[in-house]
Order: sequence, then structure tokens, then C-alpha cells
Amino acid sequence: MKRYHLLFLLISLFSISSLYGKGLELTERELSSPPPRIIRTCCSFGSDMSVMVIPGMRVTDISSIDQLGKHTYLGNSDEGNGIVYTHKGGFIDIGHLRDQADWTAYLYARILKNQKDGLMIQKLGHEGGLKTLTLYVPTDLDSLDAMLLAGKIAYDLSVWHEIATWYGASSIPLFPERFSSFSVEDAYSNLLGAKLGIEAIKSDLPFEEAMSLLIDEKLKELDVVSTEDATYHAMEKVLDIWWTREVALPNKKFLLKRQLKVYPEVSPLLLPEDSMHIDKSFELDVPMYTRAGESLNYFYQFSLKLNYKFPYRKLFPTRKGRWITQHDFDTLVADVTNRIEKMELKDKKKKKRSEARQLVRATRGAARK
Repeated sequence: MKRYHLLFLLISLFSISSLYGKGLELTERELSSPPPRIIRTCCSFGSDMSVMVIPGMRVTDISSIDQLGKHTYLGNSDEGNGIVYTHKGGFIDIGHLRDQADWTAYLYARILKNQKDGLMIQKLGHEGGLKTLTLYVPTDLDSLDAMLLAGKIAYDLSVWHEIATWYGASSIPLFPERFSSFSVEDAYSNLLGAKLGIEAIKSDLPFEEAMSLLIDEKLKELDVVSTEDATYHAMEKVLDIWWTREVALPNKKFLLKRQLKVYPEVSPLLLPEDSMHIDKSFELDVPMYTRAGESLNYFYQFSLKLNYKFPYRKLFPTRKGRWITQHDFDTLVADVTNRIEKMELKDKKKKKRSEARQLVRATRGAARK
């Protein structure tokens, strides 16, 4: 009987070891310095886009599955990042995907590192205001729940980037990023990256190798198109529906459609012919709970002291100090949605007035003849 229990224990330990995998080994220096908010500078939705400050320049950030190269933590020039189209997951920004996978791996390593201390406070720089992450990690939080927690925080950070850029935050001086805020591919690519990062941590393979395989497998599962031309043609099918060439980057009216439903799940935005055959199994759920049903929000607080580009008094009239947390993201996204709807309504009225004036001119011209 004792031998049976010993054998069971050894099998269990082996299973746990295999389940948790090799993960990502970071040095003390790497652990103490979080990755940059934007690791890989990619990509703008659209094709053959003009840029205001560079006359004659055209931008197309498209790639294909056979050009992606191996995944490298924090990136390198061998990664062939860009946007690809998949028939089941819509447009996927590989740079965004890789960024959130790397952030998930980093946060997981930090969670394990600080678990014995119970509390960690990490400054994350400025993006629309001062960012601070406070972790409350109990010693009995198991590794799988730590992975879910890392993925949730990584995704929250990506949502904040979309919110912050809408209200004026920019990583490049004098180049506003509102034009790409909540782009049609952002939320799905970001959440997919966090989820693949979790799977890579679980793998028996080293993190970078696991991510390379997982990206390839997932894109094939999502029925990725095989060439750059195919993604280009997919972009062209939604020209003047999701985006326009009538304005140059970084004009805020460049995007005609945005993905603003970012919690608690994200659905891929597909071309019309693909949306007729939507498979709900490819919706992505944001990690919200431990396996025991506890809210992951209980274990951390992502705090931000907002700058004065945000309508803080209007949105939070009873508060002082300009502080918010991840619990306030829904309020900010709702405000962004409301502003976009008002902007679209104003543009429609302006277009109708213009069409009416043109009709009057045409009628008068015909009368003179």
C-alpha cells in the first residue's frame, strides 16, 4: 500500500512538472525592469496608406505565415511581424500578439518571484499618466492560477494602451495615435497573445520555441490566408467600410470601424463572406477567475494617475486626485464609444448638408440651361 502511495506521488509530481513546463528564465536585472509598453512597433491597419509628414510615402504593414520567423522574447529583426488575415479570427496583428505573450511571461515570472513576499509594487512608467502595478500574491496561489493572473494583467495593460491613445497619449512625439486606437484587430490580437503566452509557459519547451510553434499552429487553426496578397485583398474588401484612404495618417478619421467590446470576451471581426459562417468557438474569453472561482482582480491593482487630457471630473465627479484602476476601464471605454458615436453622427449630418448643397447647385445649373 505504501509503495502504491509513493508511486502515485511520483506520478503526480512528474505530471505537475510537465504541466508547468520550462517557462521563461529571466535574470534579476530583467525581472526588475519591465518590458517597454510597446515592444514591437507594428502595425497600422490598412494598405497603401499615405502619411502626412512624409509626402509620397505609402505604408502597408502586411505579412504572411511563412515570413513570421521565430519568436524572440522582446523581439528582434528576424521576426517578420505584420498583419495577416484569418477566416476564423479576422485580422491578426502579429506584433501585438507577440507583445502580450512576452508581457504575460514577464508578469508570470514576477508573480512567482514575489509570491513569498506577498506584496509587490511595480512602477510601469507613463502612458496617459503614471502607471503602478500592485500585486497581492498569496503563497498558496498555484502556478496555473498565476498564469491566468499574468494573462489578465497583460491584457488589461493592452486595453489601457487603447484607452490612453484615444485620449492623446503617444509613444512618438507630435504623432497622435488616436487614429489606431481600438483598431479592428487590436483586442483580438492582444488577448490571443496573452492566451498563447500562457500556453507557452505551460509547455515543456523553452518559452521562445513554444511560442514559435503555438503561433504557427494557432494561425493554421484560424484558417490563415497563405500570402501577403491575400491579406492585401482582404484589406481592400473593407476599404471605405472599416478604413479610408481619403485621409493621411495620423488623421483620427482614418478608421471607420473600431473594436470597442473588449470585456468579458472578444469576438473576431470578419469579412462579410466569413461572418456568414461565424464559429463561436473562436471567441476569446478574458481570464477573470481562478480555477476555484475567485476574481483575479482580487490579487492586483493597476493604478493610474491620469494626466489632464482625460475628462476626469466629468467621468468621476465625486473623486479627487485623478486616480483610477482597472475597475474603471468600462467607464472610459463607454465614454470613448459615446464620443465616437457623436463624431459619426456629426459627420453624417455634415455629409447630408453637403449633398443637399450639391443637389441645389445641380438643380440651379439645370434650370439655367
